[in-house]
Amino acid sequence: MFKPHITVACIVQAQGRFLIVEETINGKALWNQPAGHLEADETLVQAARRELWEETGIRAEPQYFIRLHHWIAPDKTPFLRFLFTIDLPKALPTTPHDSDIDGCLWLSAQEILQAPNLRSPLVAESVRCYQSAERYPLTLLGAFNWPFAGDA
Repeated sequence: MFKPHITVACIVQAQGRFLIVEETINGKALWNQPAGHLEADETLVQAARRELWEETGIRAEPQYFIRLHHWIAPDKTPFLRFLFTIDLPKALPTTPHDSDIDGCLWLSAQEILQAPNLRSPLVAESVRCYQSAERYPLTLLGAFNWPFAGDA
């Protein structure tokens, strides 16, 4: 049975700049969107909201669904990555609550697209998807008969 990792990511944009989290993996500083794994008791939108807060300290609601990427990492790990967008009126200060995150940066699209230290090619692809202006309502990702507390 095929069991891909299910992850969520947020493209957070403010005044033409994008929020990137920096983490050190194998001694190298790598850049990613605020992202992480879906937990068993949460919806995709709840996971995106939680990961954003854990990795940046920002509390904000995903506004749109952008894309689902089915990706196989170089180590052959399969992923389904759900990409959300959050547009903020201004860049907010960040305070990561996840000890794996070294800090956060507000960068231009060009800085991200040309960076040699992206955690995966999905980081740049997510920026390109954001720039394509395709947006889908969050209701596209419904939770059916959701048994857990909170919004679905």
